[in-house]
Amino acid sequence: MTMGVPSAASASARPDTVQQGLNALVHSDGLPAALASVKDREGRTRTYTAGVGDLATGSKVPKDGQVRIGSSTKTFTAVVALQLVGEGKIDLDAMVDTYLPGLVRGEGFDGAHITVRQLLQHTSGLPDYEDLVEEDILQHRYFEPRDLLDLAFQRKAVFASGKDWGYSNTNYVVAGLIIQKITGRPLAEEVDRRVIKRIGLRHTSFPVAGDMALREAHPQGYHRDSAGAPLRDVTEIDPSVGWAAGQMISTNSDLNVFYAALLDGRLLPDAQLAQMRTTVPIGDTGAGYGLGLMSRPLSCGSVYWGHGGDITGYETRGGVTDDGRAASIAVTSIPADGAATEHLESLVDTALCR
Repeated sequence: MTMGVPSAASASARPDTVQQGLNALVHSDGLPAALASVKDREGRTRTYTAGVGDLATGSKVPKDGQVRIGSSTKTFTAVVALQLVGEGKIDLDAMVDTYLPGLVRGEGFDGAHITVRQLLQHTSGLPDYEDLVEEDILQHRYFEPRDLLDLAFQRKAVFASGKDWGYSNTNYVVAGLIIQKITGRPLAEEVDRRVIKRIGLRHTSFPVAGDMALREAHPQGYHRDSAGAPLRDVTEIDPSVGWAAGQMISTNSDLNVFYAALLDGRLLPDAQLAQMRTTVPIGDTGAGYGLGLMSRPLSCGSVYWGHGGDITGYETRGGVTDDGRAASIAVTSIPADGAATEHLESLVDTALCR
């Protein structure tokens, strides 16, 4: 038997780099499922899946299935806030007390000295509430936004407003309350009207109060209560603990459409988009944080713009480039260690640079 050059058929059957990366997230990092949507410079889109959609039944991962997008919700919230800035209804450099007098008070922080811009850019110094919510409570409890602030305001300021950068979900809960105060409507309704319907996102939603389900085809989401513990199905949760900071549901392809529409100027006037893209450094990572939008350097040069998200059962990463490339990747459990998340972020780079 002689060894020859691989045929075109066998070469094309070999998984490409994105599929290889998804397979590794499942087989090497131990994640139940991974799914991706990637658009190249020519506008061609490919969708990918790896792993199992339901560990109990062994069913396949739905192609471009719905997932919870966690903190990618922040970009949607920031877009609504910046639309209101463009309409002259919110001033980025006005103090929080202008809109919500007396609400933001605690040890080392005061809404009379924190601006809307600082909320959206995580430079307010407000403490986070996320790790104060016990896991067993988080899955099924409904939280009002002010319940979340009550938790956060038990803590003192992380730094003086405007003096540093520090990620805090509390910032976006306050921003969401400002949006509701200005519009007189629920935040979910404003996100739906101003963003989801405007650009035709057919598989994206901001769940109404009490809605714990994913309504379309989706992979199940899982959680480990501790290292080495078995995976537990947490697909149905009450996402209100995230609210303006992390409550939404979408698909990889819808997220690509959203971020592309945002960068193309279809959601914001030029002035507000420029403000959104004006970043402060995130430590020494090379990444920057704008107003609900992150920039990350690419190994092939330039940067991509997006926002990752983690919420019980799901983790998402991705973004778009100025020249039209897009990649969004989701996995169906928050990795127990940082290495798997690094592999996920590296795979976004691979997808955008290939």
